Amino acid sequence: MSLFEKYPIKLSNSLTREKEDFKPINTPFVGMYVCGPTVYGDPHLGHARPYVTFDIVKRYFSHLGLKVRYVRNITDVGHLVNDGDEGEDKIARKAKLEQLEPMEIVQEYTLSFHKAMNDLNNLPPDIEPTASGHIMEQIEIVEQIMENGFAYESNGSVYFDVKKYNESHHYGTLSGRNIEDMIDGAGARDLDGVSDKRNGVDFALWKKAEPEHIMRWKSPWGIGFPGWHIECTAMSTKYLGETFDIHGGGMDLKFPHHEAEIAQSKACCGISPANYWMHNNMITINGQKMGKSLGNFINLNQFFNGTHELLDQAYSPMTVRFFMMQSHYGSPVDFSNVGLKAAEKGYKKLMNSLAVLNQLTYKEGQIDEALDTQINKLIDELYLFMSDDFNTPKTLSNLFDLSSKINSFHNKKLDISKISKETFKSLQIEFNGFILDVLGLNLEKQNDNDQLNTALDLLIELRNNAKSDKNYQLADEIRDQLAAGGIQLKDGKDGTTYSLS
Repeated sequence: MSLFEKYPIKLSNSLTREKEDFKPINTPFVGMYVCGPTVYGDPHLGHARPYVTFDIVKRYFSHLGLKVRYVRNITDVGHLVNDGDEGEDKIARKAKLEQLEPMEIVQEYTLSFHKAMNDLNNLPPDIEPTASGHIMEQIEIVEQIMENGFAYESNGSVYFDVKKYNESHHYGTLSGRNIEDMIDGAGARDLDGVSDKRNGVDFALWKKAEPEHIMRWKSPWGIGFPGWHIECTAMSTKYLGETFDIHGGGMDLKFPHHEAEIAQSKACCGISPANYWMHNNMITINGQKMGKSLGNFINLNQFFNGTHELLDQAYSPMTVRFFMMQSHYGSPVDFSNVGLKAAEKGYKKLMNSLAVLNQLTYKEGQIDEALDTQINKLIDELYLFMSDDFNTPKTLSNLFDLSSKINSFHNKKLDISKISKETFKSLQIEFNGFILDVLGLNLEKQNDNDQLNTALDLLIELRNNAKSDKNYQLADEIRDQLAAGGIQLKDGKDGTTYSLS
Protein backbone atom coordinates (compact mmCIF):
# COMPACT_ATOMS: atom_id res chain seq x y z
CA MET A 1 0.00 0.00 0.00
CA SER A 2 1.37 3.41 -0.98
CA LEU A 3 1.53 6.28 1.50
CA PHE A 4 -1.13 8.10 -0.53
CA GLU A 5 -3.45 5.10 -0.18
CA LYS A 6 -2.67 4.77 3.53
CA TYR A 7 -3.18 8.45 4.23
CA PRO A 8 -5.78 9.73 1.71
CA ILE A 9 -5.97 13.50 1.47
CA LYS A 10 -8.96 15.67 2.21
CA LEU A 11 -8.83 19.29 1.11
CA SER A 12 -11.14 22.28 1.29
CA ASN A 13 -12.55 22.87 -2.18
CA SER A 14 -13.51 26.53 -2.60
CA LEU A 15 -15.69 25.58 -5.56
CA THR A 16 -18.02 23.33 -3.56
CA ARG A 17 -17.34 24.92 -0.15
CA GLU A 18 -16.81 21.38 1.20
CA LYS A 19 -13.86 19.42 2.51
CA GLU A 20 -13.52 16.64 -0.04
CA ASP A 21 -11.51 13.51 -0.72
CA PHE A 22 -8.75 14.40 -3.16
CA LYS A 23 -8.89 12.12 -6.19
CA PRO A 24 -6.36 12.99 -8.92
CA ILE A 25 -7.51 12.71 -12.51
CA ASN A 26 -4.65 10.34 -13.32
CA THR A 27 -3.01 8.94 -10.16
CA PRO A 28 -0.11 9.17 -9.32
CA PHE A 29 0.15 12.35 -11.40
CA VAL A 30 -1.10 15.70 -10.05
CA GLY A 31 -1.46 18.90 -12.05
CA MET A 32 -1.42 22.10 -9.98
CA TYR A 33 -1.60 25.69 -11.23
CA VAL A 34 -1.00 28.62 -8.88
CA CYS A 35 -1.36 32.27 -9.87
CA GLY A 36 2.05 33.90 -9.69
CA PRO A 37 3.13 37.48 -8.96
CA THR A 38 2.77 40.62 -11.04
CA VAL A 39 6.41 41.66 -11.08
CA TYR A 40 6.49 45.42 -10.60
CA GLY A 41 7.92 45.61 -7.06
CA ASP A 42 9.82 43.66 -4.44
CA PRO A 43 7.93 40.72 -2.89
CA HIS A 44 6.36 41.29 0.53
CA LEU A 45 4.99 39.10 3.30
CA GLY A 46 1.61 38.88 1.56
CA HIS A 47 3.34 37.27 -1.43
CA ALA A 48 5.12 34.77 0.79
CA ARG A 49 1.94 33.20 2.12
CA PRO A 50 0.49 31.60 -1.05
CA TYR A 51 3.86 30.41 -2.28
CA VAL A 52 4.85 28.88 1.07
CA THR A 53 1.36 27.33 1.26
CA PHE A 54 1.50 25.67 -2.15
CA ASP A 55 5.16 24.77 -1.74
CA ILE A 56 4.11 22.69 1.28
CA VAL A 57 1.21 21.21 -0.71
CA LYS A 58 3.60 20.10 -3.44
CA ARG A 59 6.15 18.84 -0.92
CA TYR A 60 3.57 16.71 0.89
CA PHE A 61 2.17 15.28 -2.34
CA SER A 62 5.71 14.33 -3.35
CA HIS A 63 6.39 12.86 0.10
CA LEU A 64 3.37 10.59 -0.37
CA GLY A 65 4.77 9.40 -3.69
CA LEU A 66 2.66 11.50 -6.07
CA LYS A 67 4.28 13.09 -9.12
CA VAL A 68 3.37 16.78 -9.27
CA ARG A 69 3.57 19.17 -12.19
CA TYR A 70 3.50 22.55 -10.48
CA VAL A 71 2.89 25.50 -12.83
CA ARG A 72 3.17 29.04 -11.47
CA ASN A 73 3.07 31.96 -13.88
CA ILE A 74 4.75 35.34 -14.00
CA THR A 75 2.39 38.21 -14.89
CA ASP A 76 4.44 40.66 -16.93
CA VAL A 77 1.63 42.33 -18.91
CA GLY A 78 -2.11 42.93 -18.75
CA HIS A 79 -2.59 43.50 -15.02
CA LEU A 80 -4.02 47.00 -14.87
CA VAL A 81 -4.15 49.37 -11.93
CA ASN A 82 -6.97 48.50 -9.49
CA ASP A 83 -7.30 45.05 -11.12
CA GLY A 84 -9.83 46.48 -13.59
CA ASP A 85 -10.15 46.99 -17.34
CA GLU A 86 -9.21 50.64 -17.40
CA GLY A 87 -6.07 52.58 -16.61
CA GLU A 88 -2.38 51.86 -16.92
CA ASP A 89 -0.63 48.53 -16.89
CA LYS A 90 1.10 48.20 -13.51
CA ILE A 91 4.43 47.27 -15.07
CA ALA A 92 4.22 49.94 -17.78
CA ARG A 93 3.48 52.59 -15.16
CA LYS A 94 6.51 51.50 -13.11
CA ALA A 95 8.64 51.56 -16.27
CA LYS A 96 7.61 55.16 -16.97
CA LEU A 97 8.42 56.22 -13.41
CA GLU A 98 11.83 54.56 -13.56
CA GLN A 99 12.44 55.58 -17.19
CA LEU A 100 13.16 51.98 -18.12
CA GLU A 101 11.85 49.47 -20.62
CA PRO A 102 8.97 47.40 -19.18
CA MET A 103 10.98 44.20 -19.54
CA GLU A 104 13.78 45.75 -17.51
CA ILE A 105 11.25 46.16 -14.70
CA VAL A 106 10.09 42.59 -15.24
CA GLN A 107 13.64 41.26 -15.11
CA GLU A 108 14.58 43.21 -11.99
CA TYR A 109 11.58 42.15 -9.94
CA THR A 110 11.44 38.60 -11.26
CA LEU A 111 14.99 38.14 -9.98
CA SER A 112 13.99 39.76 -6.69
CA PHE A 113 11.02 37.41 -6.40
CA HIS A 114 13.11 34.34 -7.17
CA LYS A 115 15.71 35.31 -4.57
CA ALA A 116 13.04 35.76 -1.89
CA MET A 117 11.44 32.41 -2.77
CA ASN A 118 14.84 30.74 -2.58
CA ASP A 119 15.52 32.39 0.79
CA LEU A 120 12.22 30.97 2.05
CA ASN A 121 13.30 27.54 0.75
CA ASN A 122 10.37 27.29 -1.66
CA LEU A 123 11.01 24.76 -4.38
CA PRO A 124 10.87 26.31 -7.88
CA PRO A 125 7.80 25.43 -9.95
CA ASP A 126 8.22 22.82 -12.63
CA ILE A 127 7.09 25.34 -15.25
CA GLU A 128 7.08 29.14 -14.85
CA PRO A 129 5.50 30.64 -17.97
CA THR A 130 5.15 34.37 -18.61
CA ALA A 131 2.07 36.12 -19.93
CA SER A 132 4.07 37.97 -22.61
CA GLY A 133 5.49 34.67 -23.83
CA HIS A 134 2.02 33.26 -24.53
CA ILE A 135 0.30 36.00 -26.51
CA MET A 136 -0.58 33.68 -29.41
CA GLU A 137 -2.20 31.13 -27.09
CA GLN A 138 -4.28 33.88 -25.50
CA ILE A 139 -5.41 35.20 -28.89
CA GLU A 140 -6.44 31.68 -29.95
CA ILE A 141 -8.59 31.22 -26.85
CA VAL A 142 -10.21 34.63 -27.32
CA GLU A 143 -11.04 33.69 -30.92
CA GLN A 144 -12.63 30.42 -29.75
CA ILE A 145 -14.70 32.19 -27.09
CA MET A 146 -15.92 34.64 -29.73
CA GLU A 147 -16.74 31.80 -32.12
CA ASN A 148 -18.78 30.14 -29.37
CA GLY A 149 -20.79 33.34 -28.95
CA PHE A 150 -19.60 34.44 -25.50
CA ALA A 151 -17.51 37.49 -26.45
CA TYR A 152 -17.78 40.52 -28.71
CA GLU A 153 -15.50 43.10 -30.27
CA SER A 154 -16.00 46.76 -29.47
CA ASN A 155 -13.79 49.53 -30.82
CA GLY A 156 -10.71 47.30 -31.11
CA SER A 157 -11.20 45.60 -27.75
CA VAL A 158 -12.80 42.22 -27.02
CA TYR A 159 -15.03 41.71 -23.98
CA PHE A 160 -16.46 38.62 -22.36
CA ASP A 161 -20.27 38.75 -22.46
CA VAL A 162 -21.11 37.81 -18.87
CA LYS A 163 -24.88 38.22 -19.30
CA LYS A 164 -24.93 35.93 -22.35
CA TYR A 165 -22.73 33.39 -20.59
CA ASN A 166 -24.99 33.37 -17.54
CA GLU A 167 -27.94 32.27 -19.69
CA SER A 168 -26.42 28.79 -20.00
CA HIS A 169 -23.90 28.77 -17.12
CA HIS A 170 -23.69 30.21 -13.62
CA TYR A 171 -21.38 33.21 -13.40
CA GLY A 172 -20.59 33.39 -9.70
CA THR A 173 -20.21 29.69 -8.99
CA LEU A 174 -16.87 30.19 -7.18
CA SER A 175 -17.40 33.52 -5.44
CA GLY A 176 -21.07 32.97 -4.61
CA ARG A 177 -22.02 36.28 -6.20
CA ASN A 178 -25.34 36.92 -7.92
CA ILE A 179 -25.21 38.36 -11.44
CA GLU A 180 -28.28 40.56 -10.89
CA ASP A 181 -26.57 42.22 -7.93
CA MET A 182 -23.38 42.63 -9.95
CA ILE A 183 -25.27 44.23 -12.85
CA ASP A 184 -27.07 46.61 -10.46
CA GLY A 185 -23.74 47.55 -8.89
CA ALA A 186 -22.14 48.20 -12.26
CA GLY A 187 -25.13 50.03 -13.70
CA ALA A 188 -23.81 53.54 -13.12
CA ARG A 189 -20.77 52.79 -15.26
CA ASP A 190 -23.03 51.87 -18.16
CA LEU A 191 -24.72 55.26 -18.15
CA ASP A 192 -21.67 57.43 -18.76
CA GLY A 193 -21.74 56.75 -22.53
CA VAL A 194 -18.01 56.16 -22.54
CA SER A 195 -17.61 52.44 -21.90
CA ASP A 196 -17.18 50.07 -24.84
CA LYS A 197 -18.86 47.31 -22.85
CA ARG A 198 -22.44 46.16 -23.32
CA ASN A 199 -22.72 45.63 -19.57
CA GLY A 200 -20.62 46.92 -16.70
CA VAL A 201 -19.99 43.34 -15.51
CA ASP A 202 -18.31 42.33 -18.79
CA PHE A 203 -14.53 42.03 -18.61
CA ALA A 204 -11.75 42.47 -21.14
CA LEU A 205 -10.21 39.55 -22.98
CA TRP A 206 -8.19 41.83 -25.24
CA LYS A 207 -7.70 45.58 -24.93
CA LYS A 208 -7.01 48.09 -27.66
CA ALA A 209 -3.69 49.82 -27.06
CA GLU A 210 -3.91 53.58 -27.07
CA PRO A 211 -0.94 55.43 -28.64
CA GLU A 212 0.67 56.04 -25.23
CA HIS A 213 0.45 52.37 -24.22
CA ILE A 214 3.97 50.97 -24.53
CA MET A 215 3.15 47.22 -24.23
CA ARG A 216 1.38 46.22 -27.45
CA TRP A 217 0.98 43.29 -29.87
CA LYS A 218 -0.73 42.62 -33.21
CA SER A 219 -4.05 40.77 -33.09
CA PRO A 220 -7.05 40.12 -35.36
CA TRP A 221 -8.70 43.14 -33.69
CA GLY A 222 -5.79 45.55 -34.07
CA ILE A 223 -2.84 46.53 -31.90
CA GLY A 224 -3.49 45.74 -28.24
CA PHE A 225 -2.62 43.65 -25.21
CA PRO A 226 -4.28 40.77 -23.34
CA GLY A 227 -6.64 41.10 -20.42
CA TRP A 228 -5.40 39.98 -17.02
CA HIS A 229 -7.68 36.95 -16.67
CA ILE A 230 -7.10 35.33 -20.06
CA GLU A 231 -3.40 34.71 -19.45
CA CYS A 232 -3.95 32.11 -16.73
CA THR A 233 -6.55 30.29 -18.80
CA ALA A 234 -4.09 30.09 -21.71
CA MET A 235 -1.10 28.97 -19.67
CA SER A 236 -2.89 26.46 -17.43
CA THR A 237 -4.57 24.89 -20.46
CA LYS A 238 -1.32 24.64 -22.40
CA TYR A 239 0.69 22.95 -19.65
CA LEU A 240 -1.95 21.04 -17.66
CA GLY A 241 -4.78 20.42 -20.11
CA GLU A 242 -8.36 21.69 -20.33
CA THR A 243 -9.12 20.18 -16.91
CA PHE A 244 -6.51 19.59 -14.22
CA ASP A 245 -6.47 18.75 -10.53
CA ILE A 246 -5.81 21.87 -8.43
CA HIS A 247 -5.92 25.61 -9.02
CA GLY A 248 -4.54 27.69 -6.16
CA GLY A 249 -4.01 31.27 -5.09
CA GLY A 250 -4.90 33.87 -2.52
CA MET A 251 -8.56 34.31 -1.57
CA ASP A 252 -8.42 37.87 -2.93
CA LEU A 253 -8.24 36.28 -6.41
CA LYS A 254 -11.57 34.44 -6.11
CA PHE A 255 -13.32 37.39 -7.72
CA PRO A 256 -12.93 38.56 -10.34
CA HIS A 257 -9.80 36.69 -11.44
CA HIS A 258 -10.63 33.06 -10.72
CA GLU A 259 -14.33 33.52 -11.44
CA ALA A 260 -13.35 34.86 -14.86
CA GLU A 261 -10.99 31.94 -15.43
CA ILE A 262 -13.81 29.45 -14.87
CA ALA A 263 -16.10 31.36 -17.22
CA GLN A 264 -13.43 31.61 -19.92
CA SER A 265 -12.65 27.89 -19.77
CA LYS A 266 -16.31 26.89 -19.94
CA ALA A 267 -16.94 29.37 -22.78
CA CYS A 268 -13.94 28.08 -24.72
CA CYS A 269 -13.79 24.36 -23.91
CA GLY A 270 -17.16 23.66 -22.32
CA ILE A 271 -15.66 22.45 -19.01
CA SER A 272 -14.35 23.89 -15.75
CA PRO A 273 -10.55 24.19 -15.64
CA ALA A 274 -9.86 22.59 -12.24
CA ASN A 275 -11.57 19.99 -10.07
CA TYR A 276 -10.33 21.54 -6.82
CA TRP A 277 -9.81 25.21 -6.00
CA MET A 278 -7.66 26.06 -2.99
CA HIS A 279 -7.37 29.55 -1.53
CA ASN A 280 -5.05 30.70 1.22
CA ASN A 281 -6.22 33.46 3.53
CA MET A 282 -4.57 36.85 3.89
CA ILE A 283 -1.69 38.31 5.87
CA THR A 284 -3.04 41.38 7.66
CA ILE A 285 -1.64 44.36 9.53
CA ASN A 286 -4.01 45.66 12.19
CA GLY A 287 -6.78 43.62 10.57
CA GLN A 288 -6.26 45.06 7.07
CA LYS A 289 -4.98 43.04 4.10
CA MET A 290 -1.30 43.60 3.39
CA GLY A 291 -0.72 44.78 -0.17
CA LYS A 292 1.16 47.15 -2.44
CA SER A 293 -2.00 48.99 -3.46
CA LEU A 294 -2.76 49.80 0.18
CA GLY A 295 0.80 50.88 0.96
CA ASN A 296 0.87 48.86 4.20
CA PHE A 297 3.23 46.10 3.10
CA ILE A 298 6.61 45.07 4.49
CA ASN A 299 9.08 43.75 1.93
CA LEU A 300 10.59 40.36 2.65
CA ASN A 301 14.07 41.87 2.53
CA GLN A 302 12.98 44.28 5.26
CA PHE A 303 11.92 41.31 7.39
CA PHE A 304 15.23 39.59 6.77
CA ASN A 305 17.24 42.77 7.53
CA GLY A 306 15.00 44.31 10.21
CA THR A 307 14.90 47.66 8.39
CA HIS A 308 11.16 48.48 8.58
CA GLU A 309 9.87 50.77 11.32
CA LEU A 310 7.23 48.25 12.39
CA LEU A 311 9.85 45.57 13.08
CA ASP A 312 11.50 45.16 16.48
CA GLN A 313 14.34 43.15 14.93
CA ALA A 314 15.36 41.20 11.85
CA TYR A 315 13.59 37.89 11.27
CA SER A 316 15.27 35.13 9.28
CA PRO A 317 13.57 33.50 6.28
CA MET A 318 12.95 30.30 8.25
CA THR A 319 11.36 32.30 11.06
CA VAL A 320 9.00 33.91 8.55
CA ARG A 321 8.21 30.52 7.02
CA PHE A 322 7.57 29.01 10.46
CA PHE A 323 5.41 32.01 11.42
CA MET A 324 3.03 31.32 8.54
CA MET A 325 2.87 27.57 9.22
CA GLN A 326 1.63 28.18 12.76
CA SER A 327 -1.80 29.00 11.27
CA HIS A 328 -3.85 26.89 8.89
CA TYR A 329 -3.58 28.21 5.34
CA GLY A 330 -7.31 28.95 5.31
CA SER A 331 -7.10 31.23 8.37
CA PRO A 332 -5.94 34.86 8.36
CA VAL A 333 -2.59 35.71 9.94
CA ASP A 334 -2.11 39.11 11.56
CA PHE A 335 1.41 40.48 11.60
CA SER A 336 2.94 40.94 15.05
CA ASN A 337 6.44 41.05 16.47
CA VAL A 338 5.24 38.87 19.35
CA GLY A 339 4.12 36.16 16.94
CA LEU A 340 7.34 36.35 14.92
CA LYS A 341 9.50 36.09 18.05
CA ALA A 342 7.52 33.05 19.18
CA ALA A 343 8.02 31.55 15.71
CA GLU A 344 11.76 32.20 15.95
CA LYS A 345 11.91 30.38 19.27
CA GLY A 346 9.80 27.47 17.99
CA TYR A 347 11.89 27.09 14.85
CA LYS A 348 15.14 26.99 16.82
CA LYS A 349 13.71 24.46 19.28
CA LEU A 350 12.76 22.06 16.48
CA MET A 351 16.12 22.42 14.74
CA ASN A 352 17.95 21.85 18.04
CA SER A 353 15.90 18.69 18.61
CA LEU A 354 16.65 17.55 15.06
CA ALA A 355 20.39 17.91 15.72
CA VAL A 356 20.06 16.04 19.03
CA LEU A 357 18.07 13.21 17.41
CA ASN A 358 20.65 12.71 14.67
CA GLN A 359 23.36 12.30 17.33
CA LEU A 360 21.48 9.79 19.50
CA THR A 361 22.73 6.21 19.64
CA TYR A 362 20.19 3.44 20.09
CA LYS A 363 20.63 0.76 22.75
CA GLU A 364 18.45 -2.32 23.04
CA GLY A 365 16.64 -3.05 26.26
CA GLN A 366 13.31 -3.92 27.83
CA ILE A 367 10.54 -2.32 25.72
CA ASP A 368 8.02 -0.03 27.41
CA GLU A 369 4.99 -0.83 25.26
CA ALA A 370 3.08 2.28 26.35
CA LEU A 371 5.97 4.62 25.46
CA ASP A 372 6.63 2.77 22.19
CA THR A 373 2.95 3.01 21.22
CA GLN A 374 2.80 6.69 22.19
CA ILE A 375 5.71 7.64 19.92
CA ASN A 376 4.34 5.63 17.00
CA LYS A 377 0.96 7.31 17.47
CA LEU A 378 2.59 10.76 17.34
CA ILE A 379 4.40 9.78 14.14
CA ASP A 380 1.23 8.39 12.57
CA GLU A 381 -0.63 11.60 13.40
CA LEU A 382 1.93 13.65 11.45
CA TYR A 383 0.49 12.04 8.33
CA LEU A 384 -3.11 12.17 9.53
CA PHE A 385 -2.91 15.90 10.24
CA MET A 386 -1.15 16.80 6.99
CA SER A 387 -3.60 14.67 5.02
CA ASP A 388 -6.45 16.53 6.69
CA ASP A 389 -6.33 19.67 4.52
CA PHE A 390 -2.60 20.26 5.11
CA ASN A 391 -3.04 21.12 8.79
CA THR A 392 0.41 22.52 9.59
CA PRO A 393 -0.48 23.83 13.11
CA LYS A 394 -1.44 20.35 14.33
CA THR A 395 1.55 18.84 12.55
CA LEU A 396 3.86 21.30 14.33
CA SER A 397 2.20 20.48 17.64
CA ASN A 398 3.03 16.80 17.18
CA LEU A 399 6.58 17.63 16.16
CA PHE A 400 6.99 19.56 19.42
CA ASP A 401 5.63 16.57 21.35
CA LEU A 402 8.18 14.37 19.63
CA SER A 403 10.82 17.02 20.29
CA SER A 404 10.18 16.71 24.03
CA LYS A 405 10.66 12.93 23.81
CA ILE A 406 13.90 13.39 21.89
CA ASN A 407 15.28 15.83 24.47
CA SER A 408 14.24 13.48 27.26
CA PHE A 409 16.18 10.65 25.59
CA HIS A 410 19.16 12.98 25.31
CA ASN A 411 19.19 14.10 28.95
CA LYS A 412 18.38 10.58 30.20
CA LYS A 413 14.97 11.54 31.56
CA LEU A 414 13.70 8.75 29.30
CA ASP A 415 15.65 5.59 28.53
CA ILE A 416 16.04 5.15 24.77
CA SER A 417 16.22 1.39 25.25
CA LYS A 418 12.54 1.49 26.28
CA ILE A 419 11.48 1.84 22.63
CA SER A 420 12.03 -0.67 19.85
CA LYS A 421 14.78 -0.30 17.27
CA GLU A 422 12.10 -0.03 14.57
CA THR A 423 10.40 2.82 16.43
CA PHE A 424 13.72 4.64 16.86
CA LYS A 425 14.45 4.33 13.13
CA SER A 426 10.94 5.54 12.30
CA LEU A 427 11.37 8.49 14.65
CA GLN A 428 14.61 9.51 12.95
CA ILE A 429 13.23 9.10 9.43
CA GLU A 430 9.88 10.82 9.98
CA PHE A 431 11.12 13.66 12.23
CA ASN A 432 13.76 14.51 9.64
CA GLY A 433 11.35 13.99 6.76
CA PHE A 434 8.56 16.20 8.05
CA ILE A 435 10.80 19.06 9.21
CA LEU A 436 13.12 19.16 6.20
CA ASP A 437 11.15 17.68 3.29
CA VAL A 438 7.47 18.31 4.03
CA LEU A 439 7.55 21.62 5.92
CA GLY A 440 10.64 22.78 4.05
CA LEU A 441 12.56 24.08 7.06
CA ASN A 442 16.33 24.09 6.85
CA LEU A 443 19.23 24.91 9.13
CA GLU A 444 20.15 28.52 8.56
CA LYS A 445 23.69 29.77 8.78
CA GLN A 446 23.87 31.71 12.00
CA ASN A 447 26.08 34.59 12.99
CA ASP A 448 28.12 34.40 16.19
CA ASN A 449 25.41 36.00 18.34
CA ASP A 450 22.75 33.65 16.98
CA GLN A 451 24.96 30.65 17.65
CA LEU A 452 25.64 31.84 21.20
CA ASN A 453 21.94 32.41 21.87
CA THR A 454 21.03 29.00 20.45
CA ALA A 455 23.68 27.24 22.56
CA LEU A 456 22.62 29.10 25.71
CA ASP A 457 18.94 28.32 25.11
CA LEU A 458 19.81 24.64 24.80
CA LEU A 459 21.96 24.66 27.97
CA ILE A 460 19.26 26.45 29.93
CA GLU A 461 16.69 23.89 28.75
CA LEU A 462 19.01 21.03 29.79
CA ARG A 463 19.53 22.68 33.19
CA ASN A 464 15.78 23.12 33.70
CA ASN A 465 15.21 19.47 32.80
CA ALA A 466 17.92 18.45 35.27
CA LYS A 467 16.24 20.49 38.02
CA SER A 468 12.89 18.90 37.18
CA ASP A 469 14.54 15.47 37.56
CA LYS A 470 16.04 16.66 40.90
CA ASN A 471 19.49 16.21 39.41
CA TYR A 472 20.75 19.32 41.19
CA GLN A 473 24.39 18.34 40.79
CA LEU A 474 24.11 18.57 36.98
CA ALA A 475 22.05 21.78 37.17
CA ASP A 476 24.64 23.43 39.41
CA GLU A 477 27.48 22.22 37.20
CA ILE A 478 25.91 23.85 34.12
CA ARG A 479 25.37 27.11 36.03
CA ASP A 480 28.93 27.14 37.42
CA GLN A 481 30.56 26.32 34.09
CA LEU A 482 28.68 29.18 32.42
CA ALA A 483 29.62 31.54 35.26
CA ALA A 484 33.27 30.60 34.82
CA GLY A 485 32.91 31.65 31.18
CA GLY A 486 31.41 35.01 32.13
CA ILE A 487 27.73 34.14 31.65
CA GLN A 488 25.51 34.65 34.67
CA LEU A 489 22.18 32.80 34.93
CA LYS A 490 19.28 34.30 36.87
CA ASP A 491 16.19 32.28 37.81
CA GLY A 492 12.96 34.27 38.04
CA LYS A 493 9.21 33.78 37.94
CA ASP A 494 9.22 34.26 34.16
CA GLY A 495 11.99 31.68 33.64
CA THR A 496 15.76 31.73 33.41
CA THR A 497 17.60 34.66 31.84
CA TYR A 498 21.29 35.30 31.37
CA SER A 499 23.70 38.22 31.22
CA LEU A 500 27.33 38.65 30.25
CA SER A 501 29.64 39.72 33.05
